[in-house]
Amino acid sequence: SKILVVQETFGKIFNEGTEFQRDGSQFDRLFEDGDSYMIGGMEAVTLCTPGHTPACMTHVIGDAAFVGDTLFMPDSGSARADFPGGDAGALYDSIVRILSLPDEMRLFMCHDYGPNGRAIRWETTVKDEREHNIHVGGGTTREEFIRMRTARDATLAMPRLIIPSLQVNMRAGEVPKDTDGRPMLKVPVNGL
Repeated sequence: SKILVVQETFGKIFNEGTEFQRDGSQFDRLFEDGDSYMIGGMEAVTLCTPGHTPACMTHVIGDAAFVGDTLFMPDSGSARADFPGGDAGALYDSIVRILSLPDEMRLFMCHDYGPNGRAIRWETTVKDEREHNIHVGGGTTREEFIRMRTARDATLAMPRLIIPSLQVNMRAGEVPKDTDGRPMLKVPVNGL
């Protein structure tokens, strides 16, 4: 599982000692591309969709795909790819993979920012993304996407809660503790 790459990368950035296990053991299950699993009575299949991070996954359940940080609503485009381990080319390839699913496949977003005052939305379709996504719709080439994504990412500030989010996410939701067992977050002066 690529979460091990994320744990190694951010373990170094946050100067985590050996007490922080970088083996994915914090998670109930580690998924690989093409794994199937049951959620209730429904079968789900995983698609490895890196780019935003090396560990990003899409989960396909019936006629729905939960795309995580890859695509956003068509008028918002795509996720950034400038975090450590992110890769605009890999993100493009992942988006192309998602857009190869059937036209009517429902796509559920991880984020929506409601651009231009639009109400927040969370669902679209493969067809709508393929035809109207401002970053990849209408035949954007891989090279065009990489150029656009890299230039756009260079203008973006770090998300407000990125420092605590990374430290908690790489631990499967657990808040890190100091040597006395107290909740403790680290703030690197540089490295992100």
